Amino acid sequence: MSSGDTLDDENTFKILIATDIHLGYLEKDAIRSNDSYNTLEEILECAKTNQVDFILLGGDLFHDNKPTRRCLHNCITMLRKYCMGDSPIQFNIVSDQTVNFNTTKFPWVNYQDENLNVSIPVFSIHGNHDDPTGAEGLCALDLLSAAGLVNHFGHSHSIESIEISPILMQKGSTKLALYGLGSIPDERLYRMFVNNKVTMLRPKENQDEWFNLFAIHQNRSKHGPTNYIPEQFLDDFLDLVVWGHEHECLIGPTRNEQQLFYVTQPGSSVATSLSPGEATKKHIGLLRVKGRKMNLQKVPLKTVRQFFIQDVVLADYQDRFTPDTPQVSKKVEDFCYAKVNEMLEEAERERLGSPLTPEKPLIRLRVDYSGGFETFNTSRFSQKFVDRLANPKDIIHFLRHREQKEEIKDEVNIDYSKLLKTKAAEGLRVEDLVKQYFEAAEQKVQLSLLTEQGMGKAIQEFVDKDERDAIQELITFQLEKTQRHLQARGVTTEQEIDTEIQRFRDAKKNTTEEENEITEVINRAKAHRLERGDRPLDPDISDDLADVNMNSDEDSLPFPAPTRGRGRGGRGRGGRGRGRGAAAAEPKTSSRGRSQKSSATTQSIMQAFQAPSQRPSRTAAAKSYMADEVTIDDSDEDFPVTKTSHSSPRPVAAASSSFTRYSSQSQSQSSRGVAFDDSDDEEDNPFKGPSHRSRR
Repeated sequence: MSSGDTLDDENTFKILIATDIHLGYLEKDAIRSNDSYNTLEEILECAKTNQVDFILLGGDLFHDNKPTRRCLHNCITMLRKYCMGDSPIQFNIVSDQTVNFNTTKFPWVNYQDENLNVSIPVFSIHGNHDDPTGAEGLCALDLLSAAGLVNHFGHSHSIESIEISPILMQKGSTKLALYGLGSIPDERLYRMFVNNKVTMLRPKENQDEWFNLFAIHQNRSKHGPTNYIPEQFLDDFLDLVVWGHEHECLIGPTRNEQQLFYVTQPGSSVATSLSPGEATKKHIGLLRVKGRKMNLQKVPLKTVRQFFIQDVVLADYQDRFTPDTPQVSKKVEDFCYAKVNEMLEEAERERLGSPLTPEKPLIRLRVDYSGGFETFNTSRFSQKFVDRLANPKDIIHFLRHREQKEEIKDEVNIDYSKLLKTKAAEGLRVEDLVKQYFEAAEQKVQLSLLTEQGMGKAIQEFVDKDERDAIQELITFQLEKTQRHLQARGVTTEQEIDTEIQRFRDAKKNTTEEENEITEVINRAKAHRLERGDRPLDPDISDDLADVNMNSDEDSLPFPAPTRGRGRGGRGRGGRGRGRGAAAAEPKTSSRGRSQKSSATTQSIMQAFQAPSQRPSRTAAAKSYMADEVTIDDSDEDFPVTKTSHSSPRPVAAASSSFTRYSSQSQSQSSRGVAFDDSDDEEDNPFKGPSHRSRR
């Protein structure tokens, strides 16, 4: 990308995007304690050097939900050092800020606070590591927001439905609508999307003029039937989605051919797990938006510790050793020693000429010892690299290839013990196995009265917590409820009864009613156990039914959600869970009716949004559009320092006072899409050419 003031004129937004900084990760480690702090400082310095309009963070700024004093002190110090100053802000926010920043006592953007002097605003959503907790629903970002250092947005107060109102920004003739959604348990958010409980608001007038940018922090890759958010769930009027939570750096925008928007995944700024996804070189992005065109330049991070990972299958080296070779363990150990040395030499070659890169790299050698090989002493092996690596204690990771089980052909005579044992090794839950079984089973063995989810939850309680009455209580409960329903409907013939039972069962699937029924059934089973004087299988589980839902990941479900690992910023945080205490039991509604400033440019929320007709179906017929042009800078070289003459911001009239819920059925095809410049020449202006606002 060529340099010059033509890139950054008065109509061009320049945004630095980053996600998953995980500030404070391993801050007590003797070698890696400063890694996350050094990288954050590099990111902020990059923003200041390039005079960006603002910084957009996609969640997980902090690694822990309750950062240490050292972590908060370092973060506040760096934000004050790089984001405070006299440089004027060249864009204006023209939306209702009491709606955009509804979690603070100061519901306006920090650079408009008369007591603060902000030169680079920071806009951030929360992630799963620094999510709001407690009765007040506060997180570490709220502390920074109260201090005027960060603008925390995208926090939803309700657990029943979500309404996302954009931050409307204007710089010259360019209009930017910034949407954000902080981390929510994936299964809950998945269910909300399926039930059409997620609404994104749009300006009612001049919708075609806005560039729509969305920041989200959820699982993008599929970790289970509902443990992720498919891209197809997102509205198709979006232009660019900044996806947080996934740690693999895939910052180059990829186009979703069904929804016709682009997705960028910046990845993490520090390796929090020794997995292949973390080994990808880390980048941040410099995004430019002008009108309906955009350009994304990836910027390599120089302070990130090197990480090399390699897989070794011992069975592939039969020319060197076999399980019957004398002293085979010693030969395998020597072989692994040579492999680690090769990676160390490669790391040293890459580090030459990069003084900011830490000296000691991260090395992981995954050894598959299937086929009769034995492991060796990893502690003794690690002693050889104590002074050369940043992770000497976990260099070697032994794994064994799972043997394929024989195919199960008879669905009636299934050995469930083998099935459960195999799936447990893969980290699946019993309820997932139940659902998979009935999805694959023939019609004659399908459930009639019970739903797959209800049966799965009851079996999960029976297996994990020894609730012996869970299954029987579920059957009795559903039988009684179905009988009452049939009596109320007055059906008499056998065919009518079968049809009505099927309809009654299907109507409850994936609904709040189904979850409430499951909760009631499990509570009844626990009550029966308490009457008998039995103790639960897990001594840590409380018998107090009043506290059943206090720390549940699924709010209404009284059993704990499965724990996720740390790979790609997993949600597992020990036994803390994601509960919100009393707030989880009594969800607060969105604060749409709060008092607002008496200003000609500020409209009440009741006036600002149009009553919805109906959320469009996500299975609408696909439309044919002309392919867009995209400019992606894949160079890892340093980009030039751009110098922009900042002028005082001009007062801009408030945006259109009326907004509407998005409806793709009423939107014309000519309003869809964002244009990119994919030319490879060296002209100064990357936004040359007409602005393609239509996809025909």
